[in-house]
Amino acid sequence: MTPSSSAPALAAPAPRELARSGARVLVLEQGSAAPLAGTIKQMATMALPGRGAWLHRDASLLVSGTTLGGSSALNFATAAAPPAAMFAAHGIDLAPSLAALRAELPLAPLPDSLVGPMAARIMDAAQAAGIGWRKLDKMIRPQACRSGCWRCVYGCPFGAKWSARDFVDEACFHGAVLRDRSRVQRVLMEDGRAAGVAFTRDGTLHTARAPLVVLAGGGIGSPRLLHASGLGPRLASFFSDPVVAVMGSVDDVDGGAEVPMAAGASFLKEGIALADLTLPGPMYAAFALQAGRVDRLKAHRRTLSIMVKIRDDIGGAVGPRWVDKRLTPGDRARLDKGIGMARSILQQAGAHHVFATHHFAAHPGGSVRIGQGVDGELRAAPGLYVCDASVIPQPWGLPPTLTLLCLGKRLGLMLSSGVVSR
Repeated sequence: MTPSSSAPALAAPAPRELARSGARVLVLEQGSAAPLAGTIKQMATMALPGRGAWLHRDASLLVSGTTLGGSSALNFATAAAPPAAMFAAHGIDLAPSLAALRAELPLAPLPDSLVGPMAARIMDAAQAAGIGWRKLDKMIRPQACRSGCWRCVYGCPFGAKWSARDFVDEACFHGAVLRDRSRVQRVLMEDGRAAGVAFTRDGTLHTARAPLVVLAGGGIGSPRLLHASGLGPRLASFFSDPVVAVMGSVDDVDGGAEVPMAAGASFLKEGIALADLTLPGPMYAAFALQAGRVDRLKAHRRTLSIMVKIRDDIGGAVGPRWVDKRLTPGDRARLDKGIGMARSILQQAGAHHVFATHHFAAHPGGSVRIGQGVDGELRAAPGLYVCDASVIPQPWGLPPTLTLLCLGKRLGLMLSSGVVSR
């Protein structure tokens, strides 16, 4: 039996591999497993403060997803290969897992027919400005995707966007048991090793006994669970990959509904990534209000938006009941440089009324780092493993989904084959 706790579920390859091998597997999910409806109402139950999001003391927002599939249900389905050298430094080779996942996942740039007019306009402008802008790999099934759709970030109801729900479904097909709305409170430890978990469901405390526990609570949840289990420090530093949206209006585009992050450019040395970021109308309005640009509230269908994401310094703290992380001088310098690059692209695109939003973030991780919180096998204690963004060992700045799936597949194969001690 393998309890796997909390929201991100990008460790889903691990229970899938264990279930395939015939192990008894219990998956405990803090959020709901209700079908994705693609509505802002449902999204609000997954990602508002208290439901998967946190406000820092500087008023910046940290967003995650509390639902089956976690953030993969709500993200932009962008994939980036794991940085091999980062993991090789800890004796971890993700190449076999990556090759296996590439063979089964929808993983390719969007066809031109699914690249919206705003993304195309930004790409043309960036390339004209001499920036190496290119289509990004997306975890989207083109045959099920539809142009002029805005539901990626709300939870795709059409089955076009891959999410970790797919692997959980497969695990259940092979005999795993899923319990949603089940919040893990702590790991049960006996004689120095994991013996199960305590969790609440429907207001009642339960226990699940197991010789093997895999935590997947994410960059915020996993350090809290370890601390509650007497295995980790009260405070854990982390990264969050801050993002700013730079927006400007044009007079000859009428859009606003398309797949975001269809194309972009990465500057790994500088720790900056740029991409188109067309968002649904209500989210655009929230950004405009946040930036104090009431005058742009009605300009959604004409506004080009560019995401500026940075690789931030590890710092701040995850506490038992709060999260706080503010920008360092280095973080601010990277954001300022990225914002300048985005402004130049929008200028090339003929945009006016250009403004930048306040920063927010959506990739909390690095709080139970490999080499510190867990070893190279992702083991935090005998019988206890952590497999989520919390174990990433260095500052990040990349879409984490594919890397976390590789870690989950590697761990699942090792555990099911008995390569690692349990």
